[in-house]
Amino acid sequence: MSAPLPSVSPRHVLAAAKRLALSGLIRTTPLDPSLPLSATIPADVFHKLELSQPTGSFKVRGAANKLLRLRDEEQEVFRRGFVAASAGNHGLGVAHAAAALAARATLVVPRTVSPAKLESLWRYPVELIVSVGNYDVAEADGRRIEAERGLTFVSPYNDADVIAGAGTVGIEILADLPDVDLVLVPVGGGGLAAGIALYVKSIAPRTRVIGVQSEASPAMHKSLAAGRITEAAELPSLADGLSGNIEAGSITFDLCQRFLDDMVLVTEAEVAEAMRHFLREERLVVEGSAAVGAAALLAGKIDLARTGVARPKVVNVVTGRNVSEATLRGILAVAKEQSGA
Repeated sequence: MSAPLPSVSPRHVLAAAKRLALSGLIRTTPLDPSLPLSATIPADVFHKLELSQPTGSFKVRGAANKLLRLRDEEQEVFRRGFVAASAGNHGLGVAHAAAALAARATLVVPRTVSPAKLESLWRYPVELIVSVGNYDVAEADGRRIEAERGLTFVSPYNDADVIAGAGTVGIEILADLPDVDLVLVPVGGGGLAAGIALYVKSIAPRTRVIGVQSEASPAMHKSLAAGRITEAAELPSLADGLSGNIEAGSITFDLCQRFLDDMVLVTEAEVAEAMRHFLREERLVVEGSAAVGAAALLAGKIDLARTGVARPKVVNVVTGRNVSEATLRGILAVAKEQSGA
């Protein structure tokens, strides 16, 4: 018996790319060589700089694709409006798309939301609700509002349109570097990893795609290891955008299980060191969620030999820049203390 077809296919990703290109709501982001990392590890490393999106994060791709498709194909649903739960970046994506398309949107954020992301959200004409709990509580609040008001819930990961929009990152990677050997993708709920992996593995099956997650909130890593969606303890993390558990029945689990070659975990100290690396060596402000790929490379946690290439070409997806000044000052102060300066 053949395996069932995935819920999202390369065809959906290509349709999303066309839709997004016509809308003008996102940017085609640079794929820049990283001279510092390439000099440190035995690989040619390139950063896919999703932090250059208008909202500072890749999340706008999926949110915009969702709203655009409903505007074009389900006008009554579009007219009623949307609700989303987010640690910040997905909310910014929904807010950006809703404002551009004159759609109504309500956003629920956890009480642990980054101050930098919260400040950015206030600038959009949306209803903003700060939950009394963590991301899981915020998502439950969002689902309740969906039912009470008849709105459409825009999941940050468990949605075919959102996954297809995120997967357009994979199209751009292969367009700029067709012979890429390895792609590193940050993983939270798995929407970005699922979208990129299903497209890249379908078009360039030799290319390895590895997900990277923080030890502080390892839901996808734990679930893939168990072979089923499993809850994981959620601790405070610099990679706050990757925090939270995976909702039951999420299509991202099946897609990640099918298309990801591996998953690795990084520590909070390794994430902090990667953020400092970006600041000092690459002159880039990168949030913790976006630094996990570089953290894994710097910590030697990626088995480059498995690519079968002596010096592989590695693409590290740098997903966002929305980090507070206080957080940056904190990780730099810790480094200063440790150096004895």
